Amino acid sequence: MVLPAAALAVSIPAESSASPGLDQKATLRASQAVVGNTVSDFTLLDREGRPVRLSQFRGKPLLVSFIYTGCFQVCPLTTRSLQSAVEVGRKAFGTRQFNVVSIGFNQPADSPQALKAFALQHRIDQPNWEFLSPHASIVEPLTREFGFSFVATPAGFDHVLQVTLLDAQGRIYRQIYGEALMADALDEPLKQLLTNAPVPEQISLDDLVDRVRILCTVYDPVTGTYQLKYGLFIEIAGGVTFALAMLWFFLAEWRAKRRARRAGTKKQLRQDEAPA
Repeated sequence: MVLPAAALAVSIPAESSASPGLDQKATLRASQAVVGNTVSDFTLLDREGRPVRLSQFRGKPLLVSFIYTGCFQVCPLTTRSLQSAVEVGRKAFGTRQFNVVSIGFNQPADSPQALKAFALQHRIDQPNWEFLSPHASIVEPLTREFGFSFVATPAGFDHVLQVTLLDAQGRIYRQIYGEALMADALDEPLKQLLTNAPVPEQISLDDLVDRVRILCTVYDPVTGTYQLKYGLFIEIAGGVTFALAMLWFFLAEWRAKRRARRAGTKKQLRQDEAPA
């Protein structure tokens, strides 16, 4: 099996031992196996809860990124990198030449409201970028058709970091890998689609396996190895601690107001019962 050489431009290596929930080669094989397939016309919900069919994006190239809004580090970083690359693409080709979709795969947590908050948090308001929420029943067939693999872990999810590029007919044209999406890795295949340029030279799957990063692993340039990114777990623990602290704060406020209301009610009763 051969793969586009351009896929290497933004990919980051990983060792299968670092992410035991996902088999690297099988994950990449599944990702590349769907290239050339036409994606089914799934119906999802936009940030306002309105139904959107994937066929509505046909007629232009479409970039699709799978995220989960509960991610504290990698998904936001990937989204920001994609945002920068999309901005470069907009300047080069124009806003109306292509579309972008981010899909929340962690259901029911990735609701339209959660995706709306995610977009607002990261200040994504491009007119050609939509955030979509699938029903839980279609997550499995949807991600399978896009060649997107993920597995639940105690820290969230391990998943392949990829952006899928569809052509104007809804066929998968390219899988673009990596946490830090460089603009040229995104814009080059877009340019190929928009100008009907020839497909670049191919490389083997084995050459790609060592270059794709799986969530929760990080390259250590000092040792030259790939290790679990424990900072992610620390950030998650910090986020949970913050959430618990906020919950305690609001609970304390509620109890204080409740006590104040009770005290006010008792005082009023005593005043009503006092002789004139």
